[in-house]
Amino acid sequence: MDERKRDSMIAYLQRRMAQVGIKVADLAAALAADRKRQKSARYENAFGDTWDGKGAMPQWLMQAQSAGQSLKHFAVASESKPANRGQAAVDWSRDPFAGTRLASVRPAYSAAR
Repeated sequence: MDERKRDSMIAYLQRRMAQVGIKVADLAAALAADRKRQKSARYENAFGDTWDGKGAMPQWLMQAQSAGQSLKHFAVASESKPANRGQAAVDWSRDPFAGTRLASVRPAYSAAR
């Protein structure tokens, strides 16, 4: 986005916020509360509904479990856990054969012969 468009968008948002009575501090507090809620979430669905695991289980999660979905499916991956459980990450961006026949052609012979 170029600078003129950005400045125009900021001015528009400031006018709309003033019309509705929203202050920048209100917006910052709402964003901070949302970030805190997301950090404390242990379970989340595709619609962004979260549950921290405390208190009664929310309706969306009870319905999903009764439909056969496991609780692990909705678990939020924490930042500290390794995503691939000890497997080395493969950087395919530097693969010299990506996009060539060598990347997709299987050998014509079989080792079992």
